[in-house]
Amino acid sequence: MAAVDRKGNPVALNDGGQIASVRFLYDNAFGRLLLKVLTRPRLSRLAGAYLDTKLSTRLIPGFIRKNGIDMSEYEEAEYRSFNEFFCRKIRKDRRPVACGKDVLVSPADAKLTVLPITEDARFRIKNIGYTFEQLVRDPGLAEKYAGGTILIFRLTVSDYHRYGYPCSGTVSQERRIPGVLHTVHPLAAEKTALYAENARELATLETERFGTVLMMEVGALLVGRIVNDRPAGAVEKGAEKGHFEYGGSTVILCLAPGTVALDPEFTENSARGLETVVRYGERIGVACE
Repeated sequence: MAAVDRKGNPVALNDGGQIASVRFLYDNAFGRLLLKVLTRPRLSRLAGAYLDTKLSTRLIPGFIRKNGIDMSEYEEAEYRSFNEFFCRKIRKDRRPVACGKDVLVSPADAKLTVLPITEDARFRIKNIGYTFEQLVRDPGLAEKYAGGTILIFRLTVSDYHRYGYPCSGTVSQERRIPGVLHTVHPLAAEKTALYAENARELATLETERFGTVLMMEVGALLVGRIVNDRPAGAVEKGAEKGHFEYGGSTVILCLAPGTVALDPEFTENSARGLETVVRYGERIGVACE
């Protein structure tokens, strides 16, 4: 999938090598056999264990060069492991949070796709159809979002891997759904129902202006951990919710019908098969009157 900025200008994605790997794993007979091993959470835990060691710091300089990461945007730190570097903190002035109680903001630096949820609580990503119940494993919860909208924020390895709340509210439910760990690259999304198969965590956020917002973090191939804070009570828009350790991954927001008017470029670009690049804290829509 190609990406554009909010003005419609093409954005180059540094994932050429990943495209070749994904095609091998999902289109090649030997690759599909290998995929059965690679998607097991145990392998990701082993990879994560290595990336927690001091020895893994030797990977950092090459990763920065390969992905063109501007380290001046991040807080200065001495990293004791690659994972510590990977979930590095950005300077607060680099990600201001859009003001206004009626403003919904992006929870992450990501490539955003916006899709409609049909009246029978289904949605389609590329060639793969999903029921909302498959995604949340809760029939009652699925009914709330029939006719609404799903926002898929895909993070790549060069993105900032901390994420926050898109609005203020009170966390009313938290749950982990076990699963395997496919890559979340768009090419893989054409081959398998990865968002219904991957391990994920979900929370519902009761809000004054946006109804009940469902927020979900989805693990991915060789992501060691989804690390969420567990706040009690109210949370503030833009406050950090958690972070991913190594790998590209995804944050999903689900909005009930009639609650949010998204900025039009997102639905327009998604209808054309384009992802839109967004940043943590920037406006993506406003509450409906």
